[in-house]
Amino acid sequence: MKNIYILGIETSCDETSASIVKNGCEEISTVVLSQIDIHKDFGGVVPEIASRHHVKNISMVIEECFQKANLQIKDIDGIAVTYGPGLVGSLLIGVEAAKTLAYINKIPLIPINHMSGHIYANELVKPLKFPLIALVISGGHTELIYMKEHYQFQKIGGTLDDAIGECYDKVARVIGVPYPGGPTIDKWAHEGNDSYQLPLPLNDDSYNFSFSGLKSAIINLAHNEMQRGNDIRKKDLATSFQNTVVEIITKKTMKALKDYQVSNLIVAGGVAANKGIRERLIELCEKENIDYSFPDIQYCTDNAAMIAASGYHAYLLGYRASLDLNPKSNLELSNVK
Repeated sequence: MKNIYILGIETSCDETSASIVKNGCEEISTVVLSQIDIHKDFGGVVPEIASRHHVKNISMVIEECFQKANLQIKDIDGIAVTYGPGLVGSLLIGVEAAKTLAYINKIPLIPINHMSGHIYANELVKPLKFPLIALVISGGHTELIYMKEHYQFQKIGGTLDDAIGECYDKVARVIGVPYPGGPTIDKWAHEGNDSYQLPLPLNDDSYNFSFSGLKSAIINLAHNEMQRGNDIRKKDLATSFQNTVVEIITKKTMKALKDYQVSNLIVAGGVAANKGIRERLIELCEKENIDYSFPDIQYCTDNAAMIAASGYHAYLLGYRASLDLNPKSNLELSNVK
């Protein structure tokens, strides 16, 4: 069987990335140019600044990717590009670069939903086993997805307000942790004591999540402590917050596995790197004899390897985009074409 090489391009937010993946599972080369240090001073990603840096770096990143792989554009079978969801200005840079390469070199252009990329990051670890439940947790998404087979996405639950990664960053800001605050909160959660009483958000029988109430509870708690002249025990609050998050996320994920009679779980997205969530899900999966998969840490945050991995299966299934492909800042996972 002929090897299939897919070039992936990812510019949905503040990472400029290109990757070449063979047969959907073997990473040949990946380049990721992050803008975290640039946006740190602003406390979050500034879309206009992100777009400018994508324009500045996209050609260099793609060229470096080919140099690392020791391949040429003629070796590429398809070009997979993130066209949504994300920041429309950032997406546009990647889409235009991909369309240009596809047109000049007469290579198929493959449109990729960013969230499918996060799911297929697990293919870089081991093959997906179906049917499965995918827990997608990131700065913009908290979703439970049921998949019967490749590229069949059925959303069974999601956040009604804040995504979990967004909630982590907002809580971090309240207690004085600089952006991005999620990794620090995760670290502190393993060093403090669970001594603050926090509400368990949307503790019902649905597969949906809600984190706005938890965020508000922490804002009110911090305000009340300040009014009383008390110091916030930051590590204790981080522990209480993360334990609350882990409890509700794992409870609903395990419920979905049981209700859908599925014994395969994959976790995807930037928050899949969270140590507390990983530890608890692994513990529960092993107890219930559930096969589980987490991406390697470098594949949790935005990268083009996951886009190329997703692009491989889209390529085999015949997904193609014309040269009038435009970015879509809001794009449901089911709307793949």
